[in-house]
Amino acid sequence: MRITDLLSAKSIDLNFKVTSKAEAIDHLVDLMNSTGNIKDREAYKSAILAREDLSTTGIGEGIAIPHAKVDAVTKATLVAAVSKEGVDYESLDGAPSHLLFMIAAPDGANNTHLEVLSRLSTILMDAKFRESLINASNANEFLRLINIKETEKFGDEISKEELTKLTSNPTSDNGYQILAVTACPTGIAHTFMAAEALQNKADELGITCKVETNGSSGVKNKLTDEEIQNAECIIVAADKKVEMARFNGKKVIITKVANGIHKAEELVIKAAAGDAPIYHAHSNGHSDDSETATSEGLARKLYKHLMNGVSHMLPFVIGGGILIALAFLIDSVLGYTDALGSNTAIAVWFKFIGDTAFGFMLPVLAGYIAMSIGERPALAVGFVGGMLANVGGSGFLGALVAGFVAGYLMLGLKKVLSYLPQTLEGLKPTLLYPVLGIGLIGFIMQFIINPPCAFVNTWLTETLLNMGTTSGVLVGIILASMMAIDMGGPFNKAAYVVGIAALEAGNLSLMAAVMIGGMVPPLAIALCTTFFKDRFTEKERQSGIINYVMGLSFITEGAIPFAASDPIRIIPSCVVGSAVAGAISMFFGCTLNAPHGGIFVLPVIGQPLWYFIALVIGSVVGAILLGFLKKPLNK
Repeated sequence: MRITDLLSAKSIDLNFKVTSKAEAIDHLVDLMNSTGNIKDREAYKSAILAREDLSTTGIGEGIAIPHAKVDAVTKATLVAAVSKEGVDYESLDGAPSHLLFMIAAPDGANNTHLEVLSRLSTILMDAKFRESLINASNANEFLRLINIKETEKFGDEISKEELTKLTSNPTSDNGYQILAVTACPTGIAHTFMAAEALQNKADELGITCKVETNGSSGVKNKLTDEEIQNAECIIVAADKKVEMARFNGKKVIITKVANGIHKAEELVIKAAAGDAPIYHAHSNGHSDDSETATSEGLARKLYKHLMNGVSHMLPFVIGGGILIALAFLIDSVLGYTDALGSNTAIAVWFKFIGDTAFGFMLPVLAGYIAMSIGERPALAVGFVGGMLANVGGSGFLGALVAGFVAGYLMLGLKKVLSYLPQTLEGLKPTLLYPVLGIGLIGFIMQFIINPPCAFVNTWLTETLLNMGTTSGVLVGIILASMMAIDMGGPFNKAAYVVGIAALEAGNLSLMAAVMIGGMVPPLAIALCTTFFKDRFTEKERQSGIINYVMGLSFITEGAIPFAASDPIRIIPSCVVGSAVAGAISMFFGCTLNAPHGGIFVLPVIGQPLWYFIALVIGSVVGAILLGFLKKPLNK
């Protein structure tokens, strides 16, 4: 189905005179209604407005493509309009829209509108082509330009087989047109927000979809072999390693988990159109990183390996840290002030369990970084490397290096041992890999990694413990700001890892600044939705209430939907609020020996009153700044 099959000269307005988004939609609906393919104008307009409530269809670059699939439509139809002055369509980039296309599709099994939407989005990426459409002298020239560009991009006509594939729904009860997998390092918020965004967008576009989540509690809604076999394309939105070998031979889109939240529509449309390369796996079942569906840079790969280690490490750190904090709380409640956690039997017991769990931090970090790189044979090698870093004094830094060295060491061993006779294949995983890998990592750690890393670790520890007030406040501002910049992304995770490393080194103030920096963004947004109500929609105000709970629980990701819809105003406001809170926390020497817990671990925070005051001030500053930056909504 070509774009020009749905668009006629009579349904093109080259002299579009409107001043607002609401007026533009009303005129486009009238134009659509004049085609005779709408049996209920108001029902169709309601569907268009409902789609706009989810997110604006002003995709930026001067383009808006409102669309709806509803029973009120009798035949798939497209109308177009050109506004030389530009319309304020509330586009994602804030720029006025000059080219407006409205799509109407009947509710049913046929998904022709998806192909049209995909094709339009593709050809309109060409700036010169957009300019030629805006300057078209008449409707026939407008159609001719689209016809030429579409033919140039997609050929004279789409094959019957491809059309059937794009527009038909699977007949199998277990069949889905597209599948998706979402995963983030912590497996808490991003994982499920991306899953919900992808599922909702697919449902909205009439595409059958199933999403598997790789969360902190394990894999949920797992994709079956039959579903993978029947699917046209798979979206993998993940910031850590997921099981990829099962997708061998299928079309796969690999992207960041954040794109699953912010670019759900784009991903779903590409997947439904099969716009993705074939994914290949090695014959041994391991993923082939050289042929992934989207190329990844070295930094991106290293980040995923690191996050795989961090995600597996966090349960040990958080569980152990909070148990240690609980031991301190018990002793302090009973009146003890010295050697907290070692005065009463119950406190000693909690601290023993907490210390044991916390002791797994470095081996688990190194082990799962190594496993992410070198698959399962590297796990034991990484564990040993992490433990040697622990006993060798190189600490968090040494374990970090050990994980990467162990992973790439195993890749090298695999390559070297691949020249052995096939008859020795069974000896590799049970004898050769563990003996050679553990022996080599032991030598490397003792003579190459531990000496310099231990020196650096000792220097960092002493520096952190002896920081002056000014330098401490500056570090607190930086770390707290990083927690708010991308709210769960690489900057946020980097700051959190620094906080954990400092905690392991004995500096408890940095962890306090990190946590307060992550608590402020959702709280600032919650306060703003409460006291600046006219800046938000009713749905946003309802979500704002939830952010009170998420902020107090140290779940920064609650701010992501707001940041995604208005990053220019939301992110700077949150960063300033977090920076203020982090500075106050460091200035008054607030400390935290539990790496999570939010307001619920306030009793074991050093200087709890000042910490609470810092949290309130930072949140209020962020809320007030956001309230001034955001304009009242146009009623």
